[in-house]
Amino acid sequence: MQQRVRLIFYNTENLFDTTDDTLYDDEDYLPEGDLHWTYQRYKAKLDKISKVIVAAGQWTPPDIIGLCEIENFHVLYDLTHNTPLSKFNYRFVHKNSPDVRGIDVALLYNPATIRLLKSNFISVRFFNKEQKTTRDILYCMCSVQNTDTLHVFVNHWPSRSGGQYETEPLRLYAAKLLRLSVDSLFSLMRNPKIVIMGDFNDEPGNKSLALALGASAPTESPLSQTLYNLAYRYKMNNVIGTHKYQGQWNILDQIIVSGEILDARKGLKTSLNCFSIFNESFLLEPDKSFEGMQPFRTYKGPIYHGGFSDHLPVILNLFLIN
Repeated sequence: MQQRVRLIFYNTENLFDTTDDTLYDDEDYLPEGDLHWTYQRYKAKLDKISKVIVAAGQWTPPDIIGLCEIENFHVLYDLTHNTPLSKFNYRFVHKNSPDVRGIDVALLYNPATIRLLKSNFISVRFFNKEQKTTRDILYCMCSVQNTDTLHVFVNHWPSRSGGQYETEPLRLYAAKLLRLSVDSLFSLMRNPKIVIMGDFNDEPGNKSLALALGASAPTESPLSQTLYNLAYRYKMNNVIGTHKYQGQWNILDQIIVSGEILDARKGLKTSLNCFSIFNESFLLEPDKSFEGMQPFRTYKGPIYHGGFSDHLPVILNLFLIN
């Protein structure tokens, strides 16, 4: 019998606490700030994020959860200890990054199925740019069910704010740094099993992902040391994405794997159909400005809207083959 291992990535849309951190620009997310971010709103947000995680796991705890737009250790502690997630005893990996706003990436893991072997934060620093820093890239080496090893990278690349093409060099640089780490694994280990997840602020065919990172569309005969972007499946259908901007769905949140996972004969294995966008109805609302549906978000501009996030989560199922 095959054992399922479920991975989730979710951009939580500004999961801030209500305490001022003088090292970062978090003043909007304070009770007296422009967004009037109260403890009641913070607690409601935590409960909503926990609901998404449980629902995306199909009522069993997901094994690995990548998160972005979380402020600090405190919000991760509250999420894993003071919501319905507390019964699953999640542990997490996090470090404050130099992002101006103080938003970070993190990884949650279920200690019943995942053992953390190693973690590292890859610093993304820019030179000769107005934007000097962004979120770190998180790397975790995990033992899955004490059976196979998985290498996981969690990403949140620089946004398109200021223009997609004007900011493209920042994402290209992040992609090249990530590629260096991937190539290091390929050179040090025999066909490592790699999962790269994140909000890349680019789509599968953009230069940062397709060229700088070298993540291509899956093929029937995958190569062990080639990266394959499983989100191409949705890009080709063009029906729904993970984020909607001015009536257009975009696939900014993606999961990329090394070919070894697609072609494995034992241990961890996955396939193109094992990737999905989690677009349950409770995460969506009618798009009144354009048409169709859109993510049910926490804020619309400065107005509190009470939803979940402006992004939809993505899911990857792996299976352990004896």
